[in-house]
Amino acid sequence: MIEAFPRSGGELCAEGVSLERIANTVGTPVYVYSASAIDAAYDAFDAAFAAVPHTICYAIKANMNLAVVRQLVERGAGIDVTSGGELFRALRAGGDPSRFVYSGVGKTDSEISDALAAGIKQFNVESRAELRRIDAVAGSRDVVAPIAFRVNPDVDPQTHPYISTGLKTSKFGIPIGEATIAYAEAKALEHVRVVGVDCHIGSQLTKVQPFADALEKVRDLVGELRDAGHVMEIIDVGGGLGVTYDDEVPPDAQQYADAVIAAVGDLDCEIVLEPGRSLLANAGVFVTRVLFEKQNEAKNFVVVDGAMSDLIRPALYDAYQRVEPVGQPRGGRNLVDVVGGVCESGDFLARERELPDLERGDLLAVRSAGAYGFAMASNYNGRRRAAEVMVRGDRFRVVRERETYQDTIRGEETPGEWIE
Repeated sequence: MIEAFPRSGGELCAEGVSLERIANTVGTPVYVYSASAIDAAYDAFDAAFAAVPHTICYAIKANMNLAVVRQLVERGAGIDVTSGGELFRALRAGGDPSRFVYSGVGKTDSEISDALAAGIKQFNVESRAELRRIDAVAGSRDVVAPIAFRVNPDVDPQTHPYISTGLKTSKFGIPIGEATIAYAEAKALEHVRVVGVDCHIGSQLTKVQPFADALEKVRDLVGELRDAGHVMEIIDVGGGLGVTYDDEVPPDAQQYADAVIAAVGDLDCEIVLEPGRSLLANAGVFVTRVLFEKQNEAKNFVVVDGAMSDLIRPALYDAYQRVEPVGQPRGGRNLVDVVGGVCESGDFLARERELPDLERGDLLAVRSAGAYGFAMASNYNGRRRAAEVMVRGDRFRVVRERETYQDTIRGEETPGEWIE
């Protein structure tokens, strides 16, 4: 695997570009992505599944930057979308809608209509109520919608409860025990066509066994559905492969592929997979600058210009992301919390971390920030969202400008005339 963020002369770089140079040019906080690392991660999945017909549908929710999406599309990726806005971005980035799958529990009529107009590969249907809405909207357009039910196998993915999606308590999918009834209803409808089945059990999985357990249930279901006369062309195995944030040792793409192919590779179906985090997380860092150090009786704080409004994973999931100085580390070992300026006690990027001595103006890099970083950012406390930068080799380019304050109020008005 490519070393996306090596040290050169003691200084942290993105490929061949100094992160200090980027920060001094663009300002902080800033997200920085390695184009070569994204290519390598995609190619690893593509090679791992080469033995079977497959489509890699990038889960665009992980990182929606148009430059990132365009790069993956040019590499051969389809797209997994979950909203009208993501569909818009996927199309704007040049994606082929016949390689899009549309997931998510709350598709509106207008979103369904837009997806039908685009000509997507399939809807991953999350409820029978949604099935009936897709049929109605497709009927109003006099078209037939390709669908696969997302089945919930009640398999524990052994990950954070907020990103576990395959348990019977989850809002996602239909219970696998009800699948035959749901598919029978779909078969009776005029404006939907069953093309396969979908199963996604969660995110940041660090073992292959939960995937294998879920797909064994899917395998049995495919046989049962075929016996009932349904055409099963596609098995969408979802995403969820974990990455290393700290000391995790997740399966690599080949180990994951081996488990998937062993479970369902002989069913004469196209395999659709939806990686997101595993393509982007370790291809990005978040760079922030030290403002102050602050001590009280119980804690030592390093206050930086980044905050939970920029990178919410630590606050939302109590997630660990490695933090290190961009420059040559000084001596000393200090136990600190790295915090931002947002008015919330939960505003932290790291807690109880050993870091070397730091001074005002030093740069820190938060690792593994390429996925669910900028994509989950907000303007809370009136803060502007950060810039995004892409690096390839010894060149870099700003792929999203830092917001201005004017950007943050665009579309707002104080009431003049009231609407009656």
